[in-house]
Amino acid sequence: MKIKNKKTLNDSRLKINSNNNKNNKIKKEDINKYIIDEEINEFSYNLAIIYDKRNYCQYYASLIKTQHNLICALFNNNDYNSGIIKIDLFFIGFAIEYTVNALFYNDDTMHKIYESKGQFDLETQLPITFYSTIISYILNYPLNCLALSNDLIINFKQISSGIKIMKKAKTLKNTLFIKFILYFIISFLFLLFFWYYLSMFGVIYRNTQIHLLKDTLMSFGFSLIFPFIIYLFPGLFRIPSLSNTNKKRQYLYSFSKFLQSF
Repeated sequence: MKIKNKKTLNDSRLKINSNNNKNNKIKKEDINKYIIDEEINEFSYNLAIIYDKRNYCQYYASLIKTQHNLICALFNNNDYNSGIIKIDLFFIGFAIEYTVNALFYNDDTMHKIYESKGQFDLETQLPITFYSTIISYILNYPLNCLALSNDLIINFKQISSGIKIMKKAKTLKNTLFIKFILYFIISFLFLLFFWYYLSMFGVIYRNTQIHLLKDTLMSFGFSLIFPFIIYLFPGLFRIPSLSNTNKKRQYLYSFSKFLQSF
């Protein structure tokens, strides 16, 4: 009888231990099912060491999916942003690019276009493309902050207390409501100004419409290609930093998070 009791006790202990091990495996394996790419990318170093098992290509793909304006708007449905607002942001970004390019047209620019007989002048157009891309990014930034709700909701998910959740949920709802209202008001005023300025530009400079469109498509195309280049670099620091735990590796990890924020 004693032998049987010992056997049953050992069997039950083994079952409990195996169940615990299974639960731990499930937690580690399935954690990516319950969180989005942005949350994984913003993990603290200690969490990333445990849960982020992605390779360089997977991490790079997640940055493109979450940070690239066009790809995020059309193909990234697994986030906490409104799909309609993301598409709206993309088209407003094009309108901003169009207007900023038009602002660079002055008497000197017109004279150079006349001298080159409307041909593309790389020396003249490259600086305009560069500056218009930077200015458009600066103008787009406050609109992105107002329109995108992802960061606020991720922060809300990290609250564990029940009382705080109710208060924070109400605050979150009010904050998002105010942000969206401000976004639509500011974007409407922007579009109104763009429509007026581009209409006047078209009346005054009738023969430069195609030239302006080419410049806009070039600078807008550059802004779409640029993320594919810039997001090659964060993974060069993040992936090696997760191979071992030490302070130097943590600095590499922090630097990679800094690079991915652009």
